[in-house]
Amino acid sequence: MKYENLSLKLKNLPDAPGVYLFRNLEGKIIYIGKAKSLRNRVRTYFQSGLRHDPKTAKMVSAIDDCDLLVTDSEIEAMILEANLVKEHKPRYNVNLKDDKHFPYIKVTVNEPFPRILVVRRLAKDGARYFGPFTSAKGMRKTIKFLSNLFRIRSCNLTIPHPSGRLQKVCLDYHIGRCGGPCEGFQTEKEYRRQVESVIMYLAGKSETLVSELKKQMESLSRRMKFEEAGRVRDQITALESVRQKQKVDAGLVIDRDIIAFAREASDTVVVVLQIREGILIGRQDFQLISEAEETDNEVLSSFIRQYYNNQPNLPDNIYLPLAIPDAPLIARWLTEVREKKVTLHTPLKGEKLRLVDMAAANARLLLDELLIQKKEFKERLSGAIQALKSDLRLEHSPRTIACVDISNTGATDAVGSLVYFDNGKPRKSEYRHFRIKEIKGQDDFAMMREVVGRYFYRLKQEKKEPPDLLVVDGGKGQLNSVLKELESLGYARQNILGLAKRLEEVYLPGNSEPLTIPKSSPGLGLLKRLRDEAHRFAVEFNRKVRTRRTIKSALDALEGIGPKRRDLLLKQFGSVKGIKEASLPELLSVKGLPKGLAEKIHRKYHPSAS
Repeated sequence: MKYENLSLKLKNLPDAPGVYLFRNLEGKIIYIGKAKSLRNRVRTYFQSGLRHDPKTAKMVSAIDDCDLLVTDSEIEAMILEANLVKEHKPRYNVNLKDDKHFPYIKVTVNEPFPRILVVRRLAKDGARYFGPFTSAKGMRKTIKFLSNLFRIRSCNLTIPHPSGRLQKVCLDYHIGRCGGPCEGFQTEKEYRRQVESVIMYLAGKSETLVSELKKQMESLSRRMKFEEAGRVRDQITALESVRQKQKVDAGLVIDRDIIAFAREASDTVVVVLQIREGILIGRQDFQLISEAEETDNEVLSSFIRQYYNNQPNLPDNIYLPLAIPDAPLIARWLTEVREKKVTLHTPLKGEKLRLVDMAAANARLLLDELLIQKKEFKERLSGAIQALKSDLRLEHSPRTIACVDISNTGATDAVGSLVYFDNGKPRKSEYRHFRIKEIKGQDDFAMMREVVGRYFYRLKQEKKEPPDLLVVDGGKGQLNSVLKELESLGYARQNILGLAKRLEEVYLPGNSEPLTIPKSSPGLGLLKRLRDEAHRFAVEFNRKVRTRRTIKSALDALEGIGPKRRDLLLKQFGSVKGIKEASLPELLSVKGLPKGLAEKIHRKYHPSAS
C-alpha cells in the first residue's frame, strides 16, 4: 500500500466531528481540514481510482502521516481548524498574509478607570476589543479623536492607587484632555459615562450615541449646568461632522458586513466594508496566500472562518459575492457567538448587490496595485543583482548574499549577527545570532573571524550550500581577518567583500585599494540595505543580551527568584525600576508570588519601611 504508515489510522478513523492534520515526510503540517465525520472525510483523500484536482493531488502525494483531533460538534471543529491554520500556516491551506500584525483597539473596561490601548492579540480578560484594523494610521487617528473628544486618560497609572493615595494630574488635565481621576477630580461614574460613549462609537452605534448625548445636553441645560452642556454640545457637533463624511445610503439601519474579493493566480485581496446603523465605519483589506487551483468558494469560505474567528463585533447580516457550501454552518456558529441571529446572504439585485459590487471594485483596485508593486519590485531587484554582478566582476549572479556584523558595548556582551538575502529579499529563516565565546576584550577582527568560522563550519557539517556572496561589515582589516579562516575550512573560492561604513568603500581580497562603484549603482544600494539590516539585527540582539544580564544581576541575587518569578514580576511592573518602586500591597497582589517572598523583595528595596 502506498500510504502504509497511514493504513492503521485509516482503518480506525472515528465517525465523529473533528480536525485532521496531514504531515509530510519531515513531519511538517501541510494541510489542516475540518470534518463532520472524520471517517468519511479523511478516507476520500486516499480512495484508489478517485481523481483529485491538481492542487489536491499534489498535496496527497506529499502526505506521510495524519493526526486527528476529535471535537463535540462540527462548529467546534470549524473554530479549531481556524485557530490551527492561523498558528501553523500550512502549505496547502488558504492563509491570511501577516494576520498576526493586525492591531485591535482595546478598551480596558475591567479597570475602574478604563484606558484605550492598541494590542496585537485578543485575550479573555474582560476588556472590550474592536478590530482588526488593517490601517494602523487610521486606527490611531480614531483613538486620538475619541480620547480628546471624551477626555480619556492616556497614562498608565493604577487608579485608584493600591495604597489609597492621590496622584498628581498631568498636562492632559490642564489642557482639557482628561478629567483628572488620578487626583480625584472626576468620579468613576462620570468617567465611565465617557468610556461608554467611546464604546458606542467604536461599535458603530454613532446615531444612538448622538441621540443619548442630546438627551444628556438637554438635562444639563435644565439643571443650569451650562459649561458641561456646552462640552456635550461640542461632542455632538464633532460626531455629526464625522457621521456626515461616513454616511452611505445602505437602506435599513442595521449592522452589515459586505465582503468581496479579487484574484489573480495565487494572489488574492479581500475587502470587508463594515456598515453600522447605515454608516460606513471602516474598510478592511486583506491579502491571502492560496493555491491558484483553489476554487473561489473555498478561498472565500476559508477567509470568512479565519476573519470572524478573531472578530469581536459581529453584524446582523453578512453579504457575499457568491454562495459558499458551509454558509449554514458558519451562520449557526456566529449566531452562537453573538447570542443573536447572524445571516449570510448572496444578493442578486438591488441595493445589496450594489454594495457587494462596490466592495469588489475596491478589491480589484487594491489587487492591481499589489500586482504592479510586485512586478516593479521584482524588476528592481533583478536589476540590482545584475548590477552587483557587473560591479564586482563576478562569474555568476549573487542571488544569495549573507552579511556579518559585530556589535559590542565595552568589554562585555559582544555578539555577532548574520542576515541572508535571497534574490534581493530578506530570508529571515536563515538569519543567525552569535554570542562571542572565544574572544575577550574588544577585538573586532577576531570576533568577525570567530562568527564567520562558526557559520561556515556549521554549513560544512550540515552539507548546505554557502551563499553566492559573503559581505563583512568593515574594511580591509575585517576582510583579511576571515580569509584564512575560510581557507582552512575549505572555502578558499568563496566570493567575499568588505563594506566600510564611512565612505561606503568596497574592499575585495588581494586589493589594497577599494573598488570604485558609482554611488548611484543599484548594486551598491543592495549592499547598503544588506549591511544596514545586519547592523540592525546585531544591535537588537546586543540590547537583548545586555537587558537580560542587567535584569538577572538585579533580581537573581534574591533567594527564591528564578527565571519564572523574574518574568512574572517584569510582566507585572514592566522593569526592574518598577519592581523596586512597587509598594508591598502591589507586590502581594502578584499572582504566583508567595507572601514571604513579596515581603522579602519589599524589605530589600524599602529598608526604612521595615
